[in-house]
Amino acid sequence: MLNTIERRHAIITQVNESGRIDVAELADKFMVSRVTIRTDLNELDKKRLLVRTRGGAVAISKITKELSVKEKHCENLPIKEKLAQAVVKLINNNESIIIDSGTTTEEVTKLLSEHKNLVVMTNGLNIASELAHFEETEVLMTGGTLRHKSLSFYGRQAESSFNNLRFDKVILGVDGIDMTAGITTHFEHEATLNRLMCQKAIKIIAVTDSSKFGRSGFHIIASLNQIDTLVTDSNIPESYKDFLASVHVKLIIVDAE
Repeated sequence: MLNTIERRHAIITQVNESGRIDVAELADKFMVSRVTIRTDLNELDKKRLLVRTRGGAVAISKITKELSVKEKHCENLPIKEKLAQAVVKLINNNESIIIDSGTTTEEVTKLLSEHKNLVVMTNGLNIASELAHFEETEVLMTGGTLRHKSLSFYGRQAESSFNNLRFDKVILGVDGIDMTAGITTHFEHEATLNRLMCQKAIKIIAVTDSSKFGRSGFHIIASLNQIDTLVTDSNIPESYKDFLASVHVKLIIVDAE
């Protein structure tokens, strides 16, 4: 049987190779109790050698790096434009919608100029700036505290702005998407606001390029079975196609070429 140092070294090696590890599986493999494995994972998490999750842990490399709006805008822009073209077809005239902050959702917003009688609420300064040009769209902003890195508003004021409101759809950007963790983001207050957006909308439409699959932010927004429609590109891993079908998510795929 391995001693504590040897076992923890083996755990680090395994999580870096597989990306994700499970408490029960590790307990069986190393022939120790689950309590011992949980202690190992907690200690390794404190040393930032992995990231503790419910029931296990993920590799540090699986946690997405947060980019600024400017950096995100340059990343996979041709794909984002194609994704936006698919998403905008899901929005009808005379609907009330929430558009989350982000660069992919900004591309969606740019294509709404021909829609009639929309009511759009957003927490994104960049989204509101685009909507300001559309005379037939009623624009609502959440208010709140501005997060400069993402040009998004958050906080209690932003959350309270949704009181007594109901929307047909929410268009939600994604920082990370994982079978276990679901849809995630890096910023706690943003996750809180996004969860509220999902509660206030009849349908949840998530949009992401395929690079976000298998990545996890630290804060969970929603599990995948809460999503009504997911729009992504043709480089989506096959395993996610099967999983999304099993939880009854409508999958719309655009050509990545």
